[in-house]
Amino acid sequence: MAAGNAENAGNAENTEYTEDGHFIVIKGRRWRATDPHVPDDVKERLVHHLMAARRAVAAAGDDEEARKAARARVQLAKTGLGERGTAWWEQELTERRGRWNDCLRQLDDEERPTSGSRSAER
Repeated sequence: MAAGNAENAGNAENTEYTEDGHFIVIKGRRWRATDPHVPDDVKERLVHHLMAARRAVAAAGDDEEARKAARARVQLAKTGLGERGTAWWEQELTERRGRWNDCLRQLDDEERPTSGSRSAER
């Protein structure tokens, strides 16, 4: 299931995928599916960052700077999951691995700006 659409999709057993597996279909609309090669522990952390960033967007209110920063984190998390940016099925596995590791590292660094990054090297 595409993590970015989890609130609309219900559970994975009820998620409809396109024949090629590249998209999920929710209420007749196609959404890019999460890269199926993202390791479960990395996916869990990216989804955690995504949900926190979405909450930050909502909490930003009229603070345009905070909203812009939160939306950038949403973009980064969704890119790490393969839901945005270059389509995951057009990349080699090494490129995909680099994508999710780079995005996760950046999100972890933003969350803990005074500590070192947590690596998700796989």
